[in-house]
Amino acid sequence: MNYRGGGAPENSSLKGKEKGFTLAEVLITIGIIGLVAALTLPALINNNRNKALETAFKKNYSAISQVLNMYYAQNGERLTPEYVGPHELKPILIKYMNVLHDCGWGAEHTDEELKKACIPYSPDATKRSQVYKNFNGTNTIYLTLFDDGQFILNDGSLILLENVSAGGRLYISVDVNGYLKNPNRLANNLYCSKTSTSTLNGAGCTIKAINEKDYFTKLH
Repeated sequence: MNYRGGGAPENSSLKGKEKGFTLAEVLITIGIIGLVAALTLPALINNNRNKALETAFKKNYSAISQVLNMYYAQNGERLTPEYVGPHELKPILIKYMNVLHDCGWGAEHTDEELKKACIPYSPDATKRSQVYKNFNGTNTIYLTLFDDGQFILNDGSLILLENVSAGGRLYISVDVNGYLKNPNRLANNLYCSKTSTSTLNGAGCTIKAINEKDYFTKLH
């Protein structure tokens, strides 16, 4: 045993035994980290996406509710199908909302970028959207559900209207993150089933999204 200066004794038997991790150990550690990341990242990404959709949904629901209340305050009557004639809904809503682009009845623009942001208009009742699907993704949706007016809000939300006639169908659909981003699934006001293949499946999910606290955490 040797002594250096006034320090502690140096144990010569430990010399040469201190070493770092071997390459195999490092690779095993990296492999474990990669496996854990592969298992957890998809869930984290999905949760973040669903949280963003929930936030955008609540924001748009609140905005449309405010518009309907403002209309009632100024006109003394509720905005209901009985009092809204063909194509009258769009100019009413635009008056109260922060509109970035007016899409006409569909992609009626020479601007190619705007054509991408607004879905195509089609008078053909049998034509279906190749992007929008029903709630569980088992069927595509007829474009006629969105052909009575479209416009894009300042936050990128796409408003799609169905306004055939007074006393007829009156739908306000909102794509909360725009036409170019997924999930592009229907969730408005009639059906909300995980098994139905109906083209309107999902048109009843708004009520569930409002009332069920875990609705967005269960989205896939």
